[in-house]
Amino acid sequence: MRSVKTIPALILLSLLVLVAGCSGAASQSAGSSSSFGSSAGGAAAAPVGPANEAIPSAADNSRAAKSAGGQGQAATARLANASAINYTAELTVRVARVSDATDAAAHIAGAAGGYVSDETTSSGPAATADIQLKIPVSVYQVTLSSLAGLGTRLSLSQQAQNLTEQVADVNSQVTSDEAAIVQLRALLSHAGSVGDLLTVQNQINSAESSLESIEAQQRALSNETNYATVTMTILGPKAKPVVTSHGSRPPNLARGLSVGWHGLRVTVDWTLALLGAAAPFLAIVAVALFTGYRARRWLLRRRAA
Repeated sequence: MRSVKTIPALILLSLLVLVAGCSGAASQSAGSSSSFGSSAGGAAAAPVGPANEAIPSAADNSRAAKSAGGQGQAATARLANASAINYTAELTVRVARVSDATDAAAHIAGAAGGYVSDETTSSGPAATADIQLKIPVSVYQVTLSSLAGLGTRLSLSQQAQNLTEQVADVNSQVTSDEAAIVQLRALLSHAGSVGDLLTVQNQINSAESSLESIEAQQRALSNETNYATVTMTILGPKAKPVVTSHGSRPPNLARGLSVGWHGLRVTVDWTLALLGAAAPFLAIVAVALFTGYRARRWLLRRRAA
């Protein structure tokens, strides 16, 4: 009886084992399929494009960025150099020793790449010096500050003049004259008669003379725009600064009366001076006329008698 009950239990156990085996096989099969799918998906995710297309590397990108930056800096430099500005300044300082300050100013200008273009000095208790310095534009402000630090600054004025259009016109004229000379020389080589040779040669001489003149202007403008001009007045301890009036007062009645009175005084003074200078000559002429008149009357009376 116990053996009969055990058989269904064994059969049920066998079925469970069989179901478990089928489930494991199915799971393994599903895992293999999932792995294959992942592999296929990875292949599908790979970039698809032209086989010969070059993908820029990080180094290429860096070089491209540096090149673009260099081009931007070059463009900025061209824009900065496109403007031709003439800088001028007038500086007055008071120092203990004028000669030492003059030498120091010349040294500062030379160290900055400039030079002294004019200098006038005086000696004595009220010694002064007027020195004109040419300073490269790139170090103009720094050098001006150093010059102002040589003593006690009394005054400083700065001006800037835009010469861009003038420089462009002169450069264009130089280019045109050079091209004209080249064309005239080409005509000279093909001239047939002596008259044609002389005519073309005269035109070449005229064009070369014009070119030399315009090149002199070009050099002068280049010097004005490449170098700032600093006119420095150095005063000794007892020297008095020269006061200059840059502006004019508006006209008014009092000023008009003053100018008119001054003009009247000048006119009267000159008139009296001319009369004084002419008085001796007028006296001689008067005596001569009176003598002639008396002589004429005497002759008339004698004839009547």
